[in-house]
Amino acid sequence: MFRYIALGLLLSALAVGPISAQDDDKSGKPLDVQSSVGDLHVGKDADAQKAGLPLYPGAHPKHQPDNDPLNFGILTESFGLKLVVAKYESHDPAEKILAYYKDKMKKYGKVIECHNTNDSTGAHSDSNDDRDRPLKCEGDNTGPVRELKVGTEHNARIVSIESSEAGRGTTFAIVYLRSHGKTGEI
Repeated sequence: MFRYIALGLLLSALAVGPISAQDDDKSGKPLDVQSSVGDLHVGKDADAQKAGLPLYPGAHPKHQPDNDPLNFGILTESFGLKLVVAKYESHDPAEKILAYYKDKMKKYGKVIECHNTNDSTGAHSDSNDDRDRPLKCEGDNTGPVRELKVGTEHNARIVSIESSEAGRGTTFAIVYLRSHGKTGEI
């Protein structure tokens, strides 16, 4: 799976590079390219709804210089990849947000809860044979970051939840990843 992400990012950099050099517009508008080779979308227009989940009531985007949301999609004859990543914060405790997303994610299948030491959300397989394998917890399953996962290695929704360092409020990331080989739609 990570090879799809790496390949997709490389292809988007190659496609975006020449276009970006010609376009000095800093408006933050998404880039959409349609060609005979494939389609590409790169933008900061990611949000919870684009990941197929509602936004937790009262939550707002987490403001950090390196925290741009990402909505990336590439579709070619041989593969497709859709990646949506958005980070939020709320004044509510982590338990309340965890319960909310456990309920909302059920419509996609069995929701598992994992624990990690950082918010390295993601599915972890490169094999096409593992495409339909359900997500699982990675590592020793301990740590302060709680992840809710639902789906398969190549069609995953993950919500990573962590209490803020100051002890008040919660930060959380919503991730949607879908990849496929020669068949499918992004």
